[in-house]
Formats: sequence, C-alpha cells, structure tokens
Amino acid sequence: MKILQELRDEGRGQDLTALLEHIPYAKFLGLEVEQQGREIVTILPFADHLVGNVNLPAIHGGAVGAMLEMTCVLQLLFDTACERLPKTVDVSFDYLRSARAMTTFGRAIVTRQGRRVANVRAELWQESRDKPVAACHGHYLLSPLD
Repeated sequence: MKILQELRDEGRGQDLTALLEHIPYAKFLGLEVEQQGREIVTILPFADHLVGNVNLPAIHGGAVGAMLEMTCVLQLLFDTACERLPKTVDVSFDYLRSARAMTTFGRAIVTRQGRRVANVRAELWQESRDKPVAACHGHYLLSPLD
C-alpha cells in the first residue's frame, strides 16, 4: 500500500489515524484508533447504520468481524515495519454475546511473529474489558521492509 511509504516519508510511519483515513471500509464504519503505550485500542462509536438486528438492537456481525480484523492489522502495523498491509491467511471469529447499540472497543496481541507470518489474537468489549463481546485468532502474511 503506497500510503504506508508516504506516511513513513513524512515521519508519520506509526500514525494509524492517518492510515485509517485511507481505508474506505474503516471510514464507513467510523473506526477510530488510540495508542496506549505499546497497545493499540480501536474504537467503534455506535451509529445506526451498524445495526444488523433492529429488534435487539445489535451491531451487525460483519461490522464486528471487520473491527476485529482491522484491530489485528493495526496492531501488526504498529509492532512491525511492513512494506504493505498484512494479508489475512486465515482468521476465526468467536461471537460471545450481542454487541449492543453502544461504543465498542478492541485490542489485539501479537502472539507470535516470524519473518513472514504473524499470529494475532484480538478481542472486543463494550462496557467492561473483562466481558468481551467477540474475539478472533488470525494468521497474517507480512511484507517486511528490506
């Protein structure tokens, strides 16, 4: 992704907010990011267009899955010097409870990083970090800077 190199050239190689501005689906969702030390926290403010089940109301599972995957990728980009966005090899999602109509937070942990592949776990929560609404485990192909 050309934008990664442009951000590095400007001295903003770890400006994940600027990166999110160039990911159309992240913009559509309204995804935000904060850095808390070495941890990246993603924030999905509630919006009506995110509702999948209007009877509950609950955030659509696709939006939840996308947030989990983007949380993994953003943490990888923060932790590594990748030339391009990491590519998903595989990912599995666990939907633990309904993501209600409220702000959702996410974090990811790189559990193992090799030269070409990384394993990442992520979780989302709403009111309490110890009550996750969803989690995922994924493997990502890295394109390291040479």
